[in-house]
Amino acid sequence: MLNYALRRLMMLPIVLFALSLMIFALQMSLSPTQRLAAYAPSPDYLKGGQESIRRMIEQYGLNDPTYIQYGRWIGGVLSGNLGWSETARQPVSTALMSLFPATLELVVLAFVPCLLLAVCLGSRAGIYLNRWPDHVIRIFTILGWSFPVYVFGLLMLLIFYSALDWFPPGRLSQWAQTVVSSSDFVRYTGANTVDALLNGSLAIFADALRHLAAPVITLTYVNVASMTRVMRTSMLETLRQDYVRTARAKGLPRRVVELHHARRNALLPLATIAGMELAVMMGGVVITETIFDYAGLGQFAAKTAANLDFPAVLGFGLYFAVVLVLMNLIVDLIYPLLDPRVKTQ
Repeated sequence: MLNYALRRLMMLPIVLFALSLMIFALQMSLSPTQRLAAYAPSPDYLKGGQESIRRMIEQYGLNDPTYIQYGRWIGGVLSGNLGWSETARQPVSTALMSLFPATLELVVLAFVPCLLLAVCLGSRAGIYLNRWPDHVIRIFTILGWSFPVYVFGLLMLLIFYSALDWFPPGRLSQWAQTVVSSSDFVRYTGANTVDALLNGSLAIFADALRHLAAPVITLTYVNVASMTRVMRTSMLETLRQDYVRTARAKGLPRRVVELHHARRNALLPLATIAGMELAVMMGGVVITETIFDYAGLGQFAAKTAANLDFPAVLGFGLYFAVVLVLMNLIVDLIYPLLDPRVKTQ
């Protein structure tokens, strides 16, 4: 297990280096004036006119050979300098770090029930093939698969906000935002639900959950559909394996065979899909956060793209690439826990 983990970890720097080259190549496609924003720590470089911009281009060496510029850029990235975001009116790294807890809070609350439901529903659908539980679950997943995120999100707003006034958009109500912004409220993590509990404020906690309900339900339903289909297919294939028939022939209880032996091996394909789904969600659920006016990384990415905020777009792209690589590494390390045979490969 240790050797397997070390082999995967040794590949991580190589993959990250390749990703940095791709991001840098995208940056080099911009003009020196546009790339200047990725080096300047504030927008003050625009105030001095063309002559000032020319001097700063020379100062930051944006006409230097490519390999020198790459070394300077990667040094800035490793020190946390991703340039200035005109959209957020602050450094890109600061904007990403301040919005990350909001997206993490939303993703965790949506992904955990999504994964549990996918395992449960997919297993049941495979076990009760072509019987009423399978038919009900298939209808449930087909509807979720067919619904675009923006359509389901708008339906949630129409029903639960416009008609019932249960789940409003945003992250907090105005009164709660006033309390959270005051000096008496201590920000520990940036996640409203966690900070509310740490501050002992159940009212803020309840208000935060009320605002999270609609986007969480939207993300859970849309993503659980695809994951359940994968789990069902994998469960059907596993139940046809020889070792499952042998276990049944030995007289093992049906529940033990199906839910202990078969389901564990059926989790391998789901682990891959779930890891990628989580990476995409952690990269910022753009449509969901935009629909529900949820101030997270997804909404930030949409605004920066609309404003042609190149430093912010490139910084977000680098962040998303790192998330994908790390999630892929985590999935690789989970495989041996689900299937011991992976350790020898």
